[in-house]
Amino acid sequence: MIDLKAPAYVEGRNLIAGKSVLITAAAGAGIGFSAAVRAAEEGARAIVISDIHEGRLEKAVAALKEQTGLAEVYGKVGNVVVEEDVQGLIGFAEEKMNGVDILINNAGLGTSKLLVDMEDEEWDKVINVTLNGTMRMTRHMMKVMRDRGQGGVIVNNSSVLGWRAQKEQAHYAAAKAGVMALTRCAAVEAAEFNVRINAVAPSIVFHPMLLKSAPEELLNELKSKEAYGRAAEAWEVANVMMFLASDYSSYMTGEILSCSSQKG
Repeated sequence: MIDLKAPAYVEGRNLIAGKSVLITAAAGAGIGFSAAVRAAEEGARAIVISDIHEGRLEKAVAALKEQTGLAEVYGKVGNVVVEEDVQGLIGFAEEKMNGVDILINNAGLGTSKLLVDMEDEEWDKVINVTLNGTMRMTRHMMKVMRDRGQGGVIVNNSSVLGWRAQKEQAHYAAAKAGVMALTRCAAVEAAEFNVRINAVAPSIVFHPMLLKSAPEELLNELKSKEAYGRAAEAWEVANVMMFLASDYSSYMTGEILSCSSQKG
């Protein structure tokens, strides 16, 4: 089996120079934090990151400032399943950064359970965070961007499971397919006031949280299905997010861009 190493880290090219960025679920070591790092490296003037874990968020803000040298990095605790938190987060970001140019909806939740064994509570929790949370953030951000009249960009984090089947992932796959549909429909509406909405659909990304929560056998099986014989690095997905956030994708809206090397 091919088992290629990740390519060398790609240096920033000022793709979003002078833009302000708001990212949900960006504490820790996953895609959200990598997106924040890439945003700074691509020239963002200010970044707000949000998470539900206060201590982890504080560490992430400090790490982001130290790693990138960007002074205007702010953290705000918030839960995307609570409408008051959503409005408070966007209001905070609008005030701190004098307007949000780019929203990256990264918050999501996944568990593993056969559908026949799944209780409503587990189904509802995954749907509420992953799909409804993305909807709430998108809905309020669209209102703010519309009323401001200066356009903007929203990038959603979906998954290849929105297209493909996997055992024990009915709830997560349904939520991510919903994010895809939400992206397409919201984009048509947002185009009327010059807001672009697209999504990235990663396959498998190894990060500490996933490595702790999933069996090694399953991770090895998923990795073996990748054309490169490896999982994506979080920064590789963040690179695609930066493309969608930048003017290089100025004529793209309502699109789902796969970030996957899966066979077949």
